[in-house]
Amino acid sequence: MVKGRSRTARAKMPVAALAMLAIAAAGCSDGAGATPTITTTTRAGVAPMPPEKGAYFGAWVPPDGAGPTGSASPSPSGSPSDSPSGSPSESPSGSPSASPSGRPAPEPVRGFEQALGRQLDIVHSYRGWKSAFPSRDDSALLAAGDRYLLLTWAGADTKEIVSGEHDAVIRERARAVKATGKPIFLRWSRDMDAPGARDRVHGGKEFVAAWKHIRAIFKAERVDNVAWVWCPTATGFGSRNGPSYYPGDDQVDWICVDAQPGAGYDYRDLSEVVKVFMDWAGDRPKPIMVAEFGVPKAYGTRRAEWLRKAAETLQNPQVKAVVYFNSDEQAQEPRDDRRKYAVTGDQKAVSALRELATTPYFNPRNLPVTSGE
Repeated sequence: MVKGRSRTARAKMPVAALAMLAIAAAGCSDGAGATPTITTTTRAGVAPMPPEKGAYFGAWVPPDGAGPTGSASPSPSGSPSDSPSGSPSESPSGSPSASPSGRPAPEPVRGFEQALGRQLDIVHSYRGWKSAFPSRDDSALLAAGDRYLLLTWAGADTKEIVSGEHDAVIRERARAVKATGKPIFLRWSRDMDAPGARDRVHGGKEFVAAWKHIRAIFKAERVDNVAWVWCPTATGFGSRNGPSYYPGDDQVDWICVDAQPGAGYDYRDLSEVVKVFMDWAGDRPKPIMVAEFGVPKAYGTRRAEWLRKAAETLQNPQVKAVVYFNSDEQAQEPRDDRRKYAVTGDQKAVSALRELATTPYFNPRNLPVTSGE
């Protein structure tokens, strides 16, 4: 939990860009208190804004056939892949199913929603540095109009970006995002602090310069429908210097973290994974997004317990979005259950995730809830 911050509050909505926001947060059930003050660079009603109360719930749901058991190890962060494992981000069949609004939505997403008993607030999508976006599935989600798209865009060499070598690519992506006319979360170069990213990121100073260069181009193209999500690894706030990659409060709209328990543990609660990050983020006036969290298949009968404890940890007044990583694609071989996070087929885990997703805190838009399938 954030240091010195109580769990529930009242809030006022933003009235202008760069205004101070008092974001209300329905928290755990132990009473009222102060809400953290949050700032944003986005325009209300144009780009995604934090919910007044609680946190959005979303998920990464791979297309049919993506990330099968025993797939190759995931591509390093920033590689030109369109999913965490390098699989294409479009469904092979391309056949949509209807969303609650009657508009098209990708079938795997609809199936996941039916199992949870509610529609997602956020649907995650991965695109490579040179991959055009939005993809077909992205466009289907945006057409539905009732889900936010979280677009994770891979990185490139930061020195090349600052030199202007990739300006044409950046400008093309900026125009494509603007053309959607829809609010989009943009998470560029996630896990920039990971050891595997050193050769292209080079360091915190270089990363910050590249981030500012990309934002400047988006600004020049008058792209107002993007919320910028900065997302290092949770371990970057312990053994590595994650904060050195932070571009600054005037450059970031959401502070994010990838928070999987890690394959080196037999069992590890989410609270342990995010503790150091949360301590740091508590001093920043930004909403928090947990963009990749998941319970390993290796936890067996304790998966439901892990998810219920995670629900308690995430009911924090500064946490405004959580996104489940429902995939096994990071498994390095068929028996690598410590990197398999899909709950599909595990009735008890699905039930516990459904409990989390349908808890009022994680349903801030009060979407209809069913018993699930």
